[in-house]
Amino acid sequence: MSVDWKNEATKHQDDYLADLTTMLRVPSFRDDSQATDDAPLGPGPKQALTTFLAIAERDGFKTKNIDNLVGYAEIGEGNETLAILAHVDEMPAGNGWDTDPFEPTIKDGKMYARGVSDDKGPGIAAYYGLKIVKELGLKLNKKIRFIVGTDEESNWTGMKRYFEVEPAPTLGFSPDAMFPLINGEKGNVSLQLHFGHEDNGDFNLVSFDSGLRENMVPRDAEAVVATDDNEQFAADFTAFLDQQPVTGELTVVPEGVKLEVVGKAAHGMEPRNGINAGTYLATFLTNYAFAADAAAFLDFVANKLHDDSRANHLGLAYKDDVMGDLTMNVGLLSFDHQKGGELTLNFRYPKGIEPADLTAKVQAQLPAGATVTQGDFMVPHYVDPEDPIVKDLMDVYRRQTGDTASQPQIVGGGTYGRMMARGVAFGALFPDTEDTMHQANEFQPIDELMAAMAIYAESIAVLATDK
Repeated sequence: MSVDWKNEATKHQDDYLADLTTMLRVPSFRDDSQATDDAPLGPGPKQALTTFLAIAERDGFKTKNIDNLVGYAEIGEGNETLAILAHVDEMPAGNGWDTDPFEPTIKDGKMYARGVSDDKGPGIAAYYGLKIVKELGLKLNKKIRFIVGTDEESNWTGMKRYFEVEPAPTLGFSPDAMFPLINGEKGNVSLQLHFGHEDNGDFNLVSFDSGLRENMVPRDAEAVVATDDNEQFAADFTAFLDQQPVTGELTVVPEGVKLEVVGKAAHGMEPRNGINAGTYLATFLTNYAFAADAAAFLDFVANKLHDDSRANHLGLAYKDDVMGDLTMNVGLLSFDHQKGGELTLNFRYPKGIEPADLTAKVQAQLPAGATVTQGDFMVPHYVDPEDPIVKDLMDVYRRQTGDTASQPQIVGGGTYGRMMARGVAFGALFPDTEDTMHQANEFQPIDELMAAMAIYAESIAVLATDK
């Protein structure tokens, strides 16, 4: 059967945009403060999951909701399972948007909304690819499950639950990265650093706060400082801002002065794409005589972490010939003069180094009294470029785009693809498109989402039907 996949996608454009808009209107970032037994990750992730499953039921798929954590839509039968793994959660919106992040807006052929690029736009495009295959009545040789998780942006509780209670898929892909294809993902671990709270100095760091998530470069930072000379402090801050790639403002508050810095958010897998407001603010504050613990906190950020995504100053610089550089994102920074300081460092590491090594070396660099705690980690993932799933998906991509030069890639980002031995990440960001994941004004070009839908439809047909 010869199919014009691009034409099939075009037929579904209006319905796709309508369903995508419905999904994007659900603020679905994880919120543990509102968690309940019925909504274990908060109301948003649950609503996004049930909304998607309702769409799949409408379209005639068999569906299952597992504990309001993860769910799937299914067609086909067989001993083998092809899985498409997407997520319906998203990062918090943050500041700096020109439009309402939860009211999708189309401008110049691009749709703007939180989650439109990561991962609702690509995920629903892949779902529509599966829907096209279903409507064409193609004879499948595998069971196909479209599986959606609800906290990919945090600790993968939902998808981990799926793999606890359901059989592992035979092979699959995650539409949660970029084209042409991701066949390798670095390891991922976060370290939490803890500092004390002595507050007897010439200056008192009342509070310091920056960052929304560990895997996101902080756009905003704020500190409150008790000082007897607000005027000089303001002059110094103005001079600092004139020389740095950040903006900010200073206001007088009852405790002293409040400083606000604005940088640029970016995905934590490549901190060089952002401007970390938190580390810039710390570098300014190191010019003042704070109490011992506050000074230790600020000095460590400024001298060991600032503008050093390859962790050279911590003695952790490492590169693998296949998987590339180790990277470090300073994702969360906070200090309270009564509770002390906390830093969260997110590392993406290639094969050849272990989280325990990172933890030990960071501890060795910490000032006296500070400690480090290692969080859960994911080991590096790699699928051989000669594996049929890599070759088949690359063939579809090249055939539909005419891009014969691009090759499979290895990245620092983590996708659900790594949960399968023969799992890869596949689209939907095209090579020359700006990456706005985890940033304000996140967008995706509509024509590229439609191109991705056609690629996904043919890919599912290639992987799950007899050639």
